[in-house]
Amino acid sequence: MPDPRAQPVPPSPEHHGEDGTASTELPTGLPAPPDDGAADHLPQLPLPALELPATDGRTVRLDQLGPGRWVLYLYPMTRRPDQGEDPEWNAIPGARGCTPQACAFRDHHQELLAAGAEGVYGLSSQDVEYQREVVERLHLPFPLLSDPDLRLARQLRLPTFEARGQRLFRRLTLLVRDGRIEHVWYPVFPPDQHPRQVVDWLGVG
Repeated sequence: MPDPRAQPVPPSPEHHGEDGTASTELPTGLPAPPDDGAADHLPQLPLPALELPATDGRTVRLDQLGPGRWVLYLYPMTRRPDQGEDPEWNAIPGARGCTPQACAFRDHHQELLAAGAEGVYGLSSQDVEYQREVVERLHLPFPLLSDPDLRLARQLRLPTFEARGQRLFRRLTLLVRDGRIEHVWYPVFPPDQHPRQVVDWLGVG
């Protein structure tokens, strides 16, 4: 069974992001999402007994991640390089940057483990097959979880938004300790710098 603490594969210099540019780059001038207080209720809540499929073939039950601290970052959706630029997507505060964020979590993965995290999971509403392509293309050393029905959003009253006729998770990160939410990052901006913030918090938390 694959281990979310597995050693990372060295990243390839040929990675591309959501618009075909280098995956760690974000356009300038993106609107920052406001802190609307939609995550203020989350600290100290237990994770629900929710089973979600993972890209490594397992089914992960969120209330049984295991002892210690786990990083669970939620994001709206990744786009593949061949899907091209989407100005409308760029205009939604906090929507853009899922691929750069994933690459940053990849690049900081060993630092997160060294700082005390037991493992990392990404989570979105995209299906497992779509996410598996992302894991393989970006050489992510951790699994992605799929919640196409946004069950976690309903059970924890997580912030969401609608785009292209879909309801999507707003970007946030949960630091889970022994099954309960210890800390929440929301809003997350810019997403490509966020994993460094998590490493720094773990270093003093």
